[in-house]
Formats: sequence, structure tokens, C-alpha cells
Amino acid sequence: MARRAGKKLSDFIVWILLGLLIVGLAGFGIGNFGGSTTQIGSVGNATISANAYARALQVELRAQAAEGGPYTTLAGLQSAGLDRAILDGLVARAALTHEAGEIGLSVGDEEVARQIRNSGSFQGPGGSFDRATYELQLSQAGYGIAEFEDTIREDTARSILQAAIIGGLDMPDSYIETMVAYQTETRSFTLARVTENDLPSGLAAPDDADLQAYFDENGQRFERPEIRRITYAWVTPNQIQDDMEVSEQALRDLYEDRRAEYVQPERRLLERLVFPTQEEAEAARAALDADETDFDTLVADRGLTLDDVDLGETSPRDLSAAAREVIFADTEAEILGPLESRFGPALFRINAVLDATEVPFEVAQDDLRTELAGSAARRAIDDVRDVIDDLLAGGATLEEVTQETEMTLGRIDWSDGADTGIAAYEAFGEAAAAAQPGDFPELVPLSDGGQFALRLDEVVPPAIPPLAEIEDEVAAAWRATQLRIRLEEHANAILGDLALSGSLDDLGLALTTEARIRRQSFIPDTPPTLVAQVFQLEAPGDMVVVAGPRAAYIVRLDEIHSGTRGSPEMQALEGIFARQATNSLTGDVFEAFGQALQAEVGISLDPAVINAIHAQFP
Repeated sequence: MARRAGKKLSDFIVWILLGLLIVGLAGFGIGNFGGSTTQIGSVGNATISANAYARALQVELRAQAAEGGPYTTLAGLQSAGLDRAILDGLVARAALTHEAGEIGLSVGDEEVARQIRNSGSFQGPGGSFDRATYELQLSQAGYGIAEFEDTIREDTARSILQAAIIGGLDMPDSYIETMVAYQTETRSFTLARVTENDLPSGLAAPDDADLQAYFDENGQRFERPEIRRITYAWVTPNQIQDDMEVSEQALRDLYEDRRAEYVQPERRLLERLVFPTQEEAEAARAALDADETDFDTLVADRGLTLDDVDLGETSPRDLSAAAREVIFADTEAEILGPLESRFGPALFRINAVLDATEVPFEVAQDDLRTELAGSAARRAIDDVRDVIDDLLAGGATLEEVTQETEMTLGRIDWSDGADTGIAAYEAFGEAAAAAQPGDFPELVPLSDGGQFALRLDEVVPPAIPPLAEIEDEVAAAWRATQLRIRLEEHANAILGDLALSGSLDDLGLALTTEARIRRQSFIPDTPPTLVAQVFQLEAPGDMVVVAGPRAAYIVRLDEIHSGTRGSPEMQALEGIFARQATNSLTGDVFEAFGQALQAEVGISLDPAVINAIHAQFP
């Protein structure tokens, strides 16, 4: 079913006709639509039942919820136009049902029974069709047996009609070949880069009239965003941790807990290659000693990679007693073994020897103190949170709160994108953006264990500053614009001279070449439109100027390369294009057929019944 607003009718026709035999079989939480009216409308002789519309809405709501979609209420569906899209789908179904009836297309009881028996939804514990399961599933879905079987009959007839409409629809081979040739064509070309150093004269500095004219024409470029003037009170662990008392005993206890980090025994960087038997391990060792192979080859011969045999940093306690004694006693050999390991006989390769290290308590204690002080500061902030909450709830201002607590007062002119000081915290940015004048300050946690509260004092709307305040900025923008214009003019002048005589290679400009570039390619440090403009050139030797902010490029097309016919890449692309083109064609045919059919037989909808169904949804 549709997942976004604005789906075209053809999407629903394709969806309906390409496999949907049942609107849904699940517990919908909504019963049969009551009352004497059971239809929301009709198309020709085919009716659209109220139950079908209610079920279709519920199916979409459940699908949105299951997939984490944004529309989990009827109001949400309506805001996105999905309710109308669902209704359009049912109208399209009804139109095709009408047409199938008009031409006498129907499906017998035997085919309906076969489809029901083969459906996995109605299988019992033995894996075959179970009548009790069938009736239970239909009851939970809000279907009567006759209604459901009529639905299958109609959907199957529509599928037959679909096959008749689009059977044999394929795009011509010439179309596919043309599209693939277009897509796989590549081009080689030469670039001549024209920079400011190549200009015959430098750029003159702008005078006051130049700046004023540029400012008057491009003022919106210099608009400042909305500014929110905010007063805030905050406290973070980093602000108060220096005031936290940490005993030496606590530091020593933490050091002992972390001893494995600070005191490291001698270690080896090892690789271990295990063999099934001792004989195979010894044979591999003999081959190594005879220089008939190497360790990497032995690994590959076992179907392994070096990552598979890498043990990384290994201490004596990580090895068996026998392997430990040999490996940590030898500091010269690269490959040792065979030695016994927990997985069998193995060869070990030593990649590095790491000496034992020890960071004494006296060196580590500053880092330990910072860690413990930070933890103590977070606990202290958590302990006063209720006190700060009570002060704010009692009407205390932020200024008064900072006098009564460890919080610090600050002010900021905040705008979207600010990222310094307290504005670096995501929580502050969200609160600053959402704040409204007159809101009471509320305590909000920060990611590092801190807390803050803010007050919006003033909102300064977006504005363009006076020229006098931003003269340097305007001058820089004026210069950048003039440079681009001058570069493009000079490049075009060079191109005009080349049309009369001379060669691009004789200009003394910096030249680069690009070979076999695709239409979708992007060349770094060049204008984003450069490749597209190259593909607009008609023949080798043609040239074009492409302007950029710091350079203009004279581009000469050197070669046009067609895709290789019959290559695996071309064949794969032809298959993809053929499927896409055929799907597009069948979609267009269905859209035209459906629109013509509905226009011919007429559509009748009852808004009162539709609204009554909507009223059943929360």
C-alpha cells in the first residue's frame, strides 16, 4: 500500500493487480461497519463496501506503526492525503471489477477453493488446510465467508483482466539500446585552467559606489538569522569538580582496581596456525626450515587469512604452560613450534616483543583524581537537582537560583548553528529553539551530568545589517563576484582567439587530461556542471568555457567512447533498462485504462458514510 502522500492512481492499480488478493488478514480492532448502510459508493455495477474501506485504513495504520512510519493515526493519514489515496485504490479496484463483469469474465468455485486451500494463512497444525482455522481467521479479520470468497473471485478476475491488458507489452529493442548507449558513453577531454594570475591586469579595489550598488542588489546574501537573547543558569561537573574532596585512600583503591591497566607484563604480538595433527604441524615446520614455503603461504593453504590466525597482544597467562615457556623464553626466533595449544599443535609467529610496563601510583594519581572528582561532581549535581527544581517551581528567577546554588549565570545571543560554550550541548540548542517569551524556566539535564535552565528574554528577527557594519564582508563578496566574471571573460577571449588560430596546448596554461569520464562522474576541484557541459559538446575538438569561483576552465573534447556492445556490463544494463521501461509502460497503460474506464461508467461516493467510518477511528 502507499507509503507517502501524492501517490498516483496508477501506483494503486499496479499494486492491486499485481498480487493483492486479500486486503488483510489480521485482528484489526474494528468490527463490521454497522447500520443499514454498508456501501461507501460504486463504480458502474461494482460496489465499494464500508467494511473494505475501514479495513484498508486499519491495514495502513498498522503498517505505518510496524515500520516506524510518521502516520499512526487517522488524522495523520488525512494530513498526508493517504486516506484519499486508499479510497482511490478501492475505486480503481471497483472499476476493474465492473469491467470484468461487463465482459463476462468470472472465476469458478473450483479455482476459488484451490486458492483458499493453498493459502498458508489457513493451514492447521498438520500443514494442510484447516476449516476451523479458516473460519477463525476470517472472523478476526471482519470477513464473512461468502464476502471473502467473493473478494478472491473478484481479485482473480481482475488479475486475468490485467494480463489481457498488458500482455506482450515490451519496449522496442531500439529504445533499450539507445538508452544503454547513452548511459554507458564515456568521454576524454583536456582542461586548461585560467586563474587570477593569468588575467592581463589585476582586480581594482571597489569604491564606495561599487559597494553600495552591490549591497543594494545582493542584500539578502548578508541577512543575519534570527537571534534569541537568552539568560541561562547552569552547572556542570567540570565547573565544580576542583572543589570535590577525594581521599588518597580512594585513589589507591581505584588504582588497585585498575592495576591490570597500569601494570602490564611482558607481551608478544602473536599469530597462531593450528594443525589437525602433530605430523602435519611437523611437516609444515620442516617445509619452513627448508625454505620451501613461508608462514603466509601455510596460512593461505589452510584456507585461512592472517586475520583468522592473529592473536594480537598476548600475555603469558593467555597461553598453555608449554607454549608460554618456549615463546616467552625466546626473543630471537620469528616462528616457533610446533607447540601444543588449546586447539591442537600449532606454529606461532612472533611479530613484536612488548616489554613489561608499569605506571606507578604517583604518575597515575592525577588522572584518577580527575575521574573520581568528576564522579563526585555528578553526584553532587544530582543531589541538588530537587532543590533547584523547588526554587524554580516557587517562582525564583534564574538570578536568584544562582545566588542560592552552585549554578552559574550566563547570557547568550543564540542562533541556529551556534556551537560554543553552553550552545555546544544538543539539549541546550533544542531548548533554546523551542523557548517562548514568558515561559517559566525548567531544569534540563546535559549529556555530561550537568543541568541548566533558561529564559528567553528577546527574539531579534532576521535582519540585514547596515552596509557600514559589514563593509569588509561585502567587499569580499564583491571581489569574488568580479573575479568570477573576469575569469570567465578572459577564458572566452582565449577561446575566441583559438577559433581563429593556435592550439590549446600552446597557451602556456596549466593543462590536465581526463580519460573515459562517465555522465555521472564528478571531478574534484572543478565546477559541478563541468562534466554535464562536456557531454553537451558534439564532436572531438569542440571546446567550451566553464566558470568557477576561483578558476575558469577551457574544456576541449578529445574522444567519445561508446559502451562495449555484448559486454557483461552492457548486458546487465540492458536487462535493468528493459525491466524499468516495461514497468513504466505498463503503469502508464493502467493509468490511462483506469481513468478512461472510470470516466465512462461514472463514480458515486457517499461522503456521509465515509465520515461515519472515520468517526470510528481514534
